[in-house]
Amino acid sequence: MLEFAEAHIQDRKTLFVEVILPLAIAKNYTYRIPFELNNLIEIGKRVVVQFGKSKLYTAIVSGISEQAPEKYEAKYILEILDDRPVVTDQQLQFWKWLSEYYMCFEGEVMNAALPSALKLASETKIILNKEFEYDKTALHDKEFLIVEALEIQPELTISDISKLLSQKTVMPLLKGLFEKNIINISEEVSDRYKPRKRTFITINPVYNNQDNLRELFGILEKRAPKQADAVLAYLKLARHQKTISKNELVEESGAGASSINSLIEKEVFIAEERSVSRLFFDQEFLDANFILSEHQQAAFETIKEQFTQKDVVLLHGVTSSGKTQIYIRLIEQAMAQGKQVLYLLPEIALTTHVIERLRQYFGASIGVYHSRFNDNERVEVWQKVLNGEYKVVLGARSSVFLPFADLGLIIVDEEHETSYKQFDPAPRYNARDAAIFLANMYSGKVLLGSATPSFESYFNARTHKYGFAELTERYGGVELPTIEVVSIQEETKKKTIQSHFTSVLMADMHAAIANKEQVILFQNRRGYAPLLLCKICAYTPKCINCDVSLTYHKHSGKLHCHYCGYKEDSPVICPACGSTQLEYRGFGTEKVEDDLSVIMPEARLARMDLDTTRSRNSLQNILNDLEEKKIDILVGTQMVAKGLDFADVTVIGIINADSLLKYPDYRANERSFQLLAQVSGRAGRRGKQGKVVIQTYDPAHRVIRQVIENNYNDLYMTEMEERRAFHYPPFYRIINLDVKHKDPEILYNQATYLGNELRKHFGEDRVVGPQIPLISRIRNYYIQSIMLKFEKDGVSINKAKANIRDIITQFQTTKLSKGGIVQPDVDPY
Repeated sequence: MLEFAEAHIQDRKTLFVEVILPLAIAKNYTYRIPFELNNLIEIGKRVVVQFGKSKLYTAIVSGISEQAPEKYEAKYILEILDDRPVVTDQQLQFWKWLSEYYMCFEGEVMNAALPSALKLASETKIILNKEFEYDKTALHDKEFLIVEALEIQPELTISDISKLLSQKTVMPLLKGLFEKNIINISEEVSDRYKPRKRTFITINPVYNNQDNLRELFGILEKRAPKQADAVLAYLKLARHQKTISKNELVEESGAGASSINSLIEKEVFIAEERSVSRLFFDQEFLDANFILSEHQQAAFETIKEQFTQKDVVLLHGVTSSGKTQIYIRLIEQAMAQGKQVLYLLPEIALTTHVIERLRQYFGASIGVYHSRFNDNERVEVWQKVLNGEYKVVLGARSSVFLPFADLGLIIVDEEHETSYKQFDPAPRYNARDAAIFLANMYSGKVLLGSATPSFESYFNARTHKYGFAELTERYGGVELPTIEVVSIQEETKKKTIQSHFTSVLMADMHAAIANKEQVILFQNRRGYAPLLLCKICAYTPKCINCDVSLTYHKHSGKLHCHYCGYKEDSPVICPACGSTQLEYRGFGTEKVEDDLSVIMPEARLARMDLDTTRSRNSLQNILNDLEEKKIDILVGTQMVAKGLDFADVTVIGIINADSLLKYPDYRANERSFQLLAQVSGRAGRRGKQGKVVIQTYDPAHRVIRQVIENNYNDLYMTEMEERRAFHYPPFYRIINLDVKHKDPEILYNQATYLGNELRKHFGEDRVVGPQIPLISRIRNYYIQSIMLKFEKDGVSINKAKANIRDIITQFQTTKLSKGGIVQPDVDPY
């Protein structure tokens, strides 16, 4: 009786919840809980709330208290959507840290973290008011149609009614029906996640008796032979598998769905609808029977030893040194301790490739998570991680947001890759750095792996903040590829160059194909030609929304903007001077592929860039074709540099290295070395020494020499001197502020004001700008950038961020800020 009284008191308590809304607002909002929901509310559950006048949102409960908000009256939450929390306490802590570190809002982190199917859509539902009697004859034609439709289908959305009446504006009609009390209008939230259902068939236990089964066959063979075939097919399948789906039975028996349905009606078969996974993985489990080489074993032991003292270890291993096998041994070790593992890869291209390897060792306990999965599949992975069904998760950067229970190890492969950095929208996080904080929350360990580490990670290893292990030899004693640098200028003078291919590269490609080997060509631009130029007046078509020239794509016959997606037809007459002398300048992957098809018609070509890998399975199809040797030459952008491992790729051609080396950025040399070394590493990975041909106008460039010598240390030491002198990472922290406005004059005033305020707080030396970036307008917003540099020693970066936030907030209270956007980017990459 006492327990009942206490429960009743709890039911009648006035409770309030703080929720995270999926909006860019500075503070979390507080709502009141209806008494009847007091015992159901929990932190981490989704609730439906009204925010603003009429909008409904799905929010995440982040706190529960008896304290009402002081400045406003709390509205009631409308509904609790979950039986159990879908977000863990650790995730909420992680979201809070991300919002503070990367200077954004928790709502923006929630938007990035949750699969969109868990964020519900608000739709206006129209229903009949069944408590009111009305005269249909008093309705005019369109009102009558609406009412008739609602009698057939109890709920209709506004879009349904628009289609029914073939008109866009239906609100006045609905308003009239509402005022007549005939319909109700309600904002309802519809859950977009729907489990995949499949019908499974079992035979009625009555027919487990052989006499009954014989009697059944006697009847069916005379009256319904197709149904007899279906029963026979079921018995055949049941010998080899525990569950039999209706689709499998139809296919096996050839009897058709109607025969199966008849047997269900006769209660010979029992049909059961079950939720099934959309994620198709082979259940077969293979033993990990490989043996680490002497060098791999030494690196493995070093990593284990370092983990006893350090939470983060950097593994610096040359390309094809067998880092993945070391990862597998570390994953096995973590799983043996009952821990979960997150294996991060920079590109979706790699997840599809590496999953095939890892599945051999970990079977169905490995899950995959990336943006190419549809909404429902992402929710399934989320739930399987939450339930502890997946012990290993392989994924791109968004995998850090999954609801891990006991995360013991995070592997960040190719840790130097810029793909780990989210540029837009907020949070503008780096998954590598976020992973280190995430692992720390679970007292887990982080292994960073790369053949060309980022300078920040290498610096941390050299200063003993991170542990360090090294692999200096390729697995199996395979030699690193030979690298030959060819001068484009010299070959052009000698007239030995064909299109964009020097005689050296042509000879090597022909030899590789003759030996039934494969070639990868790298060009760091997609499209056909990046510039269309009038030879008379130098007119170049530009994007109407961005300050960039349009790129010609031959497959569409249009000029494309790679920033906003704008397209227009390619002109044949110059719109400026009327000349017909228009020509394409420069070249991208599409033109490389096109030219090769003419020069080497016997070669089987494929292209791997953003244009050819947009659809879900297109990337996997290209990789499969390359592995099955259906492709002789693969032309690609940076995607080909990231971890691809194929036995018969022996020649790598870098079409134009200068596009990397001449980029105006303090990281240009670091990134050029990384990209050239990574592309080169795709050659000769299994027993055969490969060859790399680098085509350039500047064969004597320092970075090219360092790539040829595979001298990462020389590059590091040279660049560090410049970084220290000019106040760049890893010695300084950088925060960029991008100020945007549609009017360039107002933008100038806004950026100048912010720059002056920042200088007052931080001094002249720490504030650079405002200045106009290389691309000064994107999507009709003009941009000016302010860079802030803070010493790592002696400066509290948290206080600096708090001051920056205060300055931005103060700016946003002024009239000058109207129409402007300020976007902070912490640790821009």
